[in-house]
Amino acid sequence: MIKRIPGGRFQPLLMIVSLNSLPLIEELPAQRTALELFEPLSGLKNSFWLESGMDPQKLGRYSFMGTDPFLIFKSRGWDVYLQETASNRKLQGNPLDILGHYLEKYRLARPNSDLPCCGGAVGYLSYDLGRLIENIPQKAVDDLGLPECLLGFYDVMLIYDHLLKKAWIVSSGWPEETEPARHERARARLLEFKAKILSDQPACQARPPVPPARELSSNFTHENYVKAVERARQYIIDGDIFEVNLSQRFTAEVSMAPFELYRRLRQINPAPFACYLNFDEVRVVGSSPERFLRLQGDRVETRPIKGTIRRGHTPEQDKTNADWLQASEKDRAENMMIVDLERNDLGRVCRYGSVKVTELAILETFPTVFHLTSTVVGQLREGVSRIDLLKATFPGGSITGAPKIRSMEIIDELEPTRRSLYTGSIGYFSFDGDLDLNIVIRTFLLKDQKAYFQLGGAVVFDSDPEAEYQETLDKGKALFRALMSEK
Repeated sequence: MIKRIPGGRFQPLLMIVSLNSLPLIEELPAQRTALELFEPLSGLKNSFWLESGMDPQKLGRYSFMGTDPFLIFKSRGWDVYLQETASNRKLQGNPLDILGHYLEKYRLARPNSDLPCCGGAVGYLSYDLGRLIENIPQKAVDDLGLPECLLGFYDVMLIYDHLLKKAWIVSSGWPEETEPARHERARARLLEFKAKILSDQPACQARPPVPPARELSSNFTHENYVKAVERARQYIIDGDIFEVNLSQRFTAEVSMAPFELYRRLRQINPAPFACYLNFDEVRVVGSSPERFLRLQGDRVETRPIKGTIRRGHTPEQDKTNADWLQASEKDRAENMMIVDLERNDLGRVCRYGSVKVTELAILETFPTVFHLTSTVVGQLREGVSRIDLLKATFPGGSITGAPKIRSMEIIDELEPTRRSLYTGSIGYFSFDGDLDLNIVIRTFLLKDQKAYFQLGGAVVFDSDPEAEYQETLDKGKALFRALMSEK
């Protein structure tokens, strides 16, 4: 176990098994699309799909899918719950530290392959985990009561390459701890998983119409949201902050199946960091355009988005809107403030002189909006772990504000309910030491026949409160369509 000891430090009592072996990897015949491969898994307990859409040449190359994890890791506050095949356990401690120990326990050597993941932990880190990193007031109401961290450890995973139109199954053999047992399990689990995804499926039938969602409501009135923006501007005038991300949360009653909602959303709004998570406590349906962190070896990358305008109805309107965004001093200033914040965060754990801005406020095009995106990279210092990297950077600065800690305090004051998953991260921690995490935006949480989704934007001195309110609606256009349109 891991026990908490005085002074806020933690003492690991885990046996770390260091087996320098490789996972089994088998290429599949290129006969099915990623959607066709995932459909047999979509209804299975704890299945996941991290889907990349849009540009396979850049951010949208690989998708990942799996089911049946050998370990479920979840936490609330300092309580960590481990669900394994033969036992359930509760530990006390910082969940990120405990997660780090389990990631080391199931560490694998990097395979001789270009594939970006060799199996690993997949799931979410909620925004509220940031309260265990920084001392943030507890003013907003936690009305959803979801785990703050929820990850499945998947020994078998399918990786789909959208550029080459190829797929591979990767099987690690965990949690077996001896080499012969791990090799035997890896082969058996690979065959089992292959049978699931390649089983003959009935011909695709037309799906019956599903009534649109109803009783859509927000945790703000229009008037109160505008007042909250005005209050945020006053904090800027008073010198507390330069910028803060403010959001409103929508709720709707839904009768459609979670995967049907994901089908709609991916068709309306394909995105490079989309996801479908089918956990017991919550189903997550997302189409995020933003990467929070990628770690490959010792190379770190973050891609903050700041600056948004809606797409036009014609090519001429599109060009006008895109030109306006690129020329907007306000939006460029928003972006540059967050770039400076991210440079500072990465500088806490990266080698001196390695942190660089490789893209600054470039225009990126999505189905419903244009965004300004920057890329900041660095080289992790020797001896610094990916958990150290998370603690230095989480939650992402693009969805808090600058300075980060004071912005988080103001968010907790002005937003009436806790964010839960919104503006946290979803993605994978690979068994070989890499990670890739998104920023949880443009995302539904489905619980008890209700869909929750949050929409926000950056407030700066030049912000117009009415325009900020409208920006939240512009960002949610695809989500509103997915929920409210009959198919």
